[in-house]
Amino acid sequence: MVEVVGTAPTSVMFITKFVYRHSWKTNTINIKLLSRDSINNFNMKLTKEQQQEIADQQAQKNSTKRVTSPELEKILYEALPVLDHGFVRVVDYMGDDSSIVQSARVSYGKGTKKVSTDEGLIKYLMRHWHSTPFEMCEIKYHVKLPIFIARQWIRHRTANVNEYSARYSILDKEFYIPAKDQLSAQSISNRQGRGDLITGEQADEVF
Repeated sequence: MVEVVGTAPTSVMFITKFVYRHSWKTNTINIKLLSRDSINNFNMKLTKEQQQEIADQQAQKNSTKRVTSPELEKILYEALPVLDHGFVRVVDYMGDDSSIVQSARVSYGKGTKKVSTDEGLIKYLMRHWHSTPFEMCEIKYHVKLPIFIARQWIRHRTANVNEYSARYSILDKEFYIPAKDQLSAQSISNRQGRGDLITGEQADEVF
């Protein structure tokens, strides 16, 4: 579920699948690991009800016969801070590396015998852009983010979306305000991209 803040905040459910080649660039991926202190400081921004809901969800213990991901289990339901008011948390998932491998071996049969290990097979699939086996895994996120980012995100066909209607709910009066070092003009060559950084008096006028 994605809570979007902006001129018309809404909530959206994303179940992401494999990101296809036309929209994925390895040189643009930048993952920033968060310290425990930054997460704890952010949790102070959550309401007591939100913190209690997360605590209740994390306290639940369920037995299952399905495959589980130890790393995702560690952060399940935990709210990780993003931007000024936002967060992202994993609320559910399906499958792990073995699910990808199983799908590939069913699909390609004898064609996978040259790849002896699961890790090697996954690397082979990624290297040759065989994306279908990766769609056997899904992750459900609850994300709070500015509405203009959500509108860019959900345009991709690899997401299933459920949007919380602003017509039936009272919405928080929250607005995303970019940091001064993130304020840029519109790109001249790409209308959806950023141009030069806005500074000085011009930046002051914007704020």
